[in-house]
Amino acid sequence: MELRHLRYFVAVAQTGHFTRAAEQLGISQPPLSQQIQKLEHEVGTPLIKRLTRGIELTETGKTLYKDACEIIKLTDAALERARNVARGISGSVNIGFACSTAFNPTVFSLLRRFRENYPKMHLQPQEKDMSALMNALEEGNLDFAFIRLPCERSKDFMCRVIDTEKMMVALPRTHPLSQNKSLSLLDLKDEPLITFPREVAPSLYDQTINACEEAGFTPLLGQQSPQLTSAISMVGGGFGFALVPASLSKIDEKNVVCLDSLRALPTSDIAIAWRRGDSGHVILHLLNLL
Repeated sequence: MELRHLRYFVAVAQTGHFTRAAEQLGISQPPLSQQIQKLEHEVGTPLIKRLTRGIELTETGKTLYKDACEIIKLTDAALERARNVARGISGSVNIGFACSTAFNPTVFSLLRRFRENYPKMHLQPQEKDMSALMNALEEGNLDFAFIRLPCERSKDFMCRVIDTEKMMVALPRTHPLSQNKSLSLLDLKDEPLITFPREVAPSLYDQTINACEEAGFTPLLGQQSPQLTSAISMVGGGFGFALVPASLSKIDEKNVVCLDSLRALPTSDIAIAWRRGDSGHVILHLLNLL
């Protein structure tokens, strides 16, 4: 049974006339009558009584009409859902976040606008360290990711910077320099520097060490934090100082203050990353919002 035969049958049933149904369908009457006859032959019994001034459904025809309307409705809905997914306006999208990007207001402002423009899209967020994030993106487990630059592996993907953050010095509130508005990194040469494991984000790790060396000292490496974000808590616990992006200063840690450096520190970019050659509608919609 062909779907078009059901559409023809429903049109005849709803208009109550072959001629009007043919006009509505944009075909001539003889082919329409032939298609209805094929449907009746397939069912094995008449569906329509031909009257002088129209048609009348048989009992079988009435039963088939109800089912045919439902079939057409479900088919049209399925097609529309598929088309919406293809156009990137419905379905689900897997989004990755580098842990340190979760506090950046630009990231969530963009996602909020995305949801407002595409309310049928279901966003599925995943937060990972940079190394795991790049692997998930490469393997196709993520549609795109918000990453923090510099990142050596970002060269393997398409990237677009959406925000640039200054770096700040995070100090325990009990530190003698915590009352200053700004300080020199050199003042902290004898303090332990809290870092994260280099394999988490090699380029960002090197940038942190280089900033200290450019200030005139080799940092005293202290306790490592699992992530850049957890460094804030470790600073609050008195383990040392850390260099963190400005957005992380918004973490509610009462025992930590974040200060500017007298000597400008390197900046850190936040970017959207996606696989090369992926020109799907979801990515295009996101970039258009920028």
